Amino acid sequence: MSRGRAPRAWQRMLSGRRLDLLDPTPMDIEISDIAHGLAFVARWNGQTRGDFAYSVAEHSLLVEEIFAHCYPAAGARDRLAALLHDAPEYVIGDMISPVKAAVGPGYGALDARLTAAIHLRFGLPAVLPAELKKRIKRADKISAWLEATRIAGFSEREADRLFGRLDRDLAARFEIRLRPPRETREGFVARHEDLIALI
Repeated sequence: MSRGRAPRAWQRMLSGRRLDLLDPTPMDIEISDIAHGLAFVARWNGQTRGDFAYSVAEHSLLVEEIFAHCYPAAGARDRLAALLHDAPEYVIGDMISPVKAAVGPGYGALDARLTAAIHLRFGLPAVLPAELKKRIKRADKISAWLEATRIAGFSEREADRLFGRLDRDLAARFEIRLRPPRETREGFVARHEDLIALI
């Protein structure tokens, strides 16, 4: 690299798109890239039981399912926002909370730029309303509790302390799926298409 030349800040996607991480645009976002990337990003830094990593794509499907159960009046647009709540991780990966804290505010700014571009690409507001974000976060925490206790080695007591106490009857309604990345990727794309068709 020649002196004075800015380091490369874009990534070429399998779709052929070139995504600028510092200035992402909706035009460079494709659901196939998101689904593929998320299907290969492991939650919990890969420290989960089973023959397959528990991917961010699988987690996202579960969060959307939980969100729909907790808020049955929610429309397809809000459910799509729940499905895409971790979509930026298809390029920046899934950092556990302690690492995010160590990295500092730069991670949050990058996440926010990617989130805005993704939302605009699929007809959502760049920044979600606070109440919707709160509801999605609730579903996300329920998912985290389930993952922690069922596949990540946490006791229920630890999970209650970290993610909030979860009603055990509610917990029993949901399943943690461990599937090959190809199946999860296809499931994510199919769910996205279903929701888009309802908007």
